[in-house]
Amino acid sequence: MHIAIAGNIGSGKTTLTKMLVKRYGWQPRFEPVDVNPYLSDFYADMSRWSFNLQIYFLNKRFRDIVEISKSSDTIIQDRTIFEDARIFAPNLHDQGYMSDRDFANYSDLFDLMMSLVGFPDLMIYIRSSIPNLISQIEKRGRDYEQTIRIDYLTGLNKRYEDWISTYKGNLIIVDGDTIKFESNPQDFKKVTDMIDAQLYGLFS
Repeated sequence: MHIAIAGNIGSGKTTLTKMLVKRYGWQPRFEPVDVNPYLSDFYADMSRWSFNLQIYFLNKRFRDIVEISKSSDTIIQDRTIFEDARIFAPNLHDQGYMSDRDFANYSDLFDLMMSLVGFPDLMIYIRSSIPNLISQIEKRGRDYEQTIRIDYLTGLNKRYEDWISTYKGNLIIVDGDTIKFESNPQDFKKVTDMIDAQLYGLFS
């Protein structure tokens, strides 16, 4: 089974992934952030490195999906290939950080990849306001994230909402502003109750 967690930068995807791995014994696939060779360059010069960064993510994410499709384990994925192509790349293109030529090339590659794979068995979307995202980003203190522009985060948030409103697969929406799953055990149980109901048709 393939479980995926989606959400903007700082929404709590990795934290929730780790908590669900511990709760259910699922196998994790984490977002390749700390070893990403493009990320710090990208935040320093987004126009120069946007295409390189998005191709790197697309490659890693597609590799994960291929491996997941061949596995008999239940695997939970921290961020999805859909977010790369439906949110991050179009946002960079619209804000002038990715050229028309590069975006067309990227989009063609994504469409080819998606012709070979399907939806996850369950998508968990963590919805979060901009103030909450900024608070979370500041709290975790990654140097390269301290230069993220608020208008960049805002553009991403709008695209997340547009994408989720048309998503066709099985979906759970977690309100990251009010459901503090990281610090409140009862809030975490609210999340796992939703998951159990969706996957198994009952509450644990």
